[in-house]
Amino acid sequence: MSAGVKLTAMAATLVLAFGWGAFHKPADYQPEYDQDNATLDALPPLPDWAMADLPDFSGYHDTAEKKAAFFSFLYPRIVLANTRVLMLRDNLEILEGKSELTDQESAWLERQAKRLRVDAEVASSEMYDKLNRRLDVIPPSLIMAQAANESAWGTSRFATQGNNLFGQWCFTRGCGLVPRSRAKGATHEVAAFQSPYESIRAYITNLNRHDSYQALRNTREQARTKDRFPGGIALAQGLIGYSERGAAYVEEIQAMIRHNNLGYYDKEYKALIGSSNTLPELLQLATGDKAAFTPGGIAKSEG
Repeated sequence: MSAGVKLTAMAATLVLAFGWGAFHKPADYQPEYDQDNATLDALPPLPDWAMADLPDFSGYHDTAEKKAAFFSFLYPRIVLANTRVLMLRDNLEILEGKSELTDQESAWLERQAKRLRVDAEVASSEMYDKLNRRLDVIPPSLIMAQAANESAWGTSRFATQGNNLFGQWCFTRGCGLVPRSRAKGATHEVAAFQSPYESIRAYITNLNRHDSYQALRNTREQARTKDRFPGGIALAQGLIGYSERGAAYVEEIQAMIRHNNLGYYDKEYKALIGSSNTLPELLQLATGDKAAFTPGGIAKSEG
């Protein structure tokens, strides 16, 4: 999608959304609570297919078929989530170009800042700068690799019972599933989502706002300034705080991206978004049939 796409018809409201940290506890982790059923009411309604439950991936006996099915399920939902992030980003660009904002527009900025943990004066250059760094996409390859790793290819208890592909935590009793290995005195649960799509949205928001992933956002911003799409292998370097395993975890995610040739999906996504340069096309991506997101083929693993 080109930077010139402007969402002038976009309603200027947004409800606070997605407050779960990573399953792997970062060093500066702080418990938090956000509303359970947050909605992005500045965006068009989600298409019905986005809310489908996770398929049963346990029945596959052929590993290649299982991986292909898993990635084919994830890819349209990743594109949908990222497209809606870009719609919000474009609205931010529109507001940044205005000399004066309405009360409604200022309120929208305040909600974005609260959701993404930006502490700055409303409509200040500092606020716009920080929001531009945080309101951005995550490459499909990185999302796919982490989803496969954290959910055991969609077969873990948290994935099958809670549509949770990334192990996000929540801190209200009954908000999710209690880990069987939870330490005595701990109160966290592993969040349950209405759909895998909502888990993807929460994961993207987590990487976009948590202090532990500042390095990831810095790498993404540097790629943008050079007019390059940030790939999953490069951004994975910023996941050092996602797992207690640190560098070993990062290397594992990068290896999964390489072995499964997930960079293929990054290229497909870049081509798809780059061809959407009008408002109707953008809205079609955000509300249309998932067939619009079908890549030209299936990535072949290197091994």
